[in-house]
Amino acid sequence: MVNTNRSKPKIITTKTIAKTRFFHVEHVNLHFSNGVNTHYERLKSDTRGAVLIVPMLDQETVLLVREYAVGTERYELALPKGHVEAEEDLLAAANREIMEEVSYGAHRLTYLTSFTLAPSYMSHHIHVVLAEDLYEEHRDGDEPEEIEVVPWKLSKLTDLIARQDCTEARSIAALFMIKERFNR
Repeated sequence: MVNTNRSKPKIITTKTIAKTRFFHVEHVNLHFSNGVNTHYERLKSDTRGAVLIVPMLDQETVLLVREYAVGTERYELALPKGHVEAEEDLLAAANREIMEEVSYGAHRLTYLTSFTLAPSYMSHHIHVVLAEDLYEEHRDGDEPEEIEVVPWKLSKLTDLIARQDCTEARSIAALFMIKERFNR
């Protein structure tokens, strides 16, 4: 049986071991309530996090983006996403990002949930926002090349995830959430 009343380990020390423009790696010493002391390394992110936007052109059509992903060294098909800027509201960040990436704004933005990617060693959160009642609006972003916008029917979601260029798990999870939401 799992003990749900367990107290969290106490953080004894944290030390930055590497820091770049995007990554902050920390060494964390912990003391567990059972007496065990150990250490972990984690990627620490800023507290603002990021937004993942599900821009719905209509009840059946989502707008995806195809852009280069250096981690996989190929072009990936996913939902638009981006960092929340300092002093920026989550919904404002979501609207700004879709204006920059898909050239639409949204009259209606709904916060759905937050995802983590690898909570064992990353503190990063991404906030999922549904964008509806879209209108054309383009803003320049920070992308190094123009992003291809790909309309996709939710009814073809299984075809999408069978593709080798659609592997971003957060996007896939959010798309299934939206499909379920609209099927109710």
